[in-house]
Amino acid sequence: MRLISDPDDAARALLGGHLAALPTETVYGLGARADLPHAIARVYAAKGRPADHPLIVHIRDVSELGAWASDVPGYAHDLARAHWPGPLTLVLSRTDRAGDFVTGGQDTVAVRVPAHPLMRTVLDRLAGFTGDPAIGIAAPSANRFGRVSPTTAAHVEVELGLLLGADDVILDGGPSAVGVESTIVDCTGDRPVILRPGHVSAADVTAATGLAVGSTSTVRAPGTLASHYAPAARVVLVEAEALLSAEPDDASTGVLALAEVPTPIGLVRLSEPTGVDDYARVLYSALREADALGLTRVLAVPPPPVGVGAAVIDRLERAASGG
Repeated sequence: MRLISDPDDAARALLGGHLAALPTETVYGLGARADLPHAIARVYAAKGRPADHPLIVHIRDVSELGAWASDVPGYAHDLARAHWPGPLTLVLSRTDRAGDFVTGGQDTVAVRVPAHPLMRTVLDRLAGFTGDPAIGIAAPSANRFGRVSPTTAAHVEVELGLLLGADDVILDGGPSAVGVESTIVDCTGDRPVILRPGHVSAADVTAATGLAVGSTSTVRAPGTLASHYAPAARVVLVEAEALLSAEPDDASTGVLALAEVPTPIGLVRLSEPTGVDDYARVLYSALREADALGLTRVLAVPPPPVGVGAAVIDRLERAASGG
């Protein structure tokens, strides 16, 4: 495994069927060419991911969507126009190009156009090397299955460094700007259904499509298990009032809450986000810091459920289920 800064090197690694941990605006992904089953198999093996869990295919531009998806409804095009490139994944009926090895055996494919400039450059370079403008990179989060997603290259090194091969690479693109995974929207029905909340909110989906968000879907999507995104420390969700009455726990308890919530004496402050967007950016780093400090418990006061706050609450609830 090599830590690199040149996106050309990452594209060359992918071209050769190797893995590349890549920065996106959401979290770092463990990428492989979406047309190479043996490379995709290595992604599943490195993550310890069940084979029936689908991957997200990252493509260069909305103009390439038809290579991967069929029967795209008008409201999906509306969402793509409004939020691509960006932290939104659309689930659509798949074409023959989307093999079972990326769809988890489903007849749907999850597709996203990422916004991070380095990730976009890697896609451009890979398209140039292969002569295939619709080439895709399948890239789930670059962490062991069920654990905390990485938002820096250093997180990836700690998480997967010993599991990657000598020809695999980690492309350092700095900290992730959003900090939580993309919103996943099922677009196979009459109306959009949010399978995983993210930075693009339900209100954003309705604003782009003019449709109320539906509530029922049979599609399997990444990151939707009851227990997920969990550190080794036990995560406990509390209200601010309950936090202030918490007993000191021999400095083995961490606190994660908005800056306006004070830290009880004797507890370890992990982060002081100033709002919901900042909370999303620091969430995974704070949970990783708890493990680095050897804490046994994290008391988390969720942010308001507005904007990306709904996604933060979702991740905290799933992390808490792990304990």
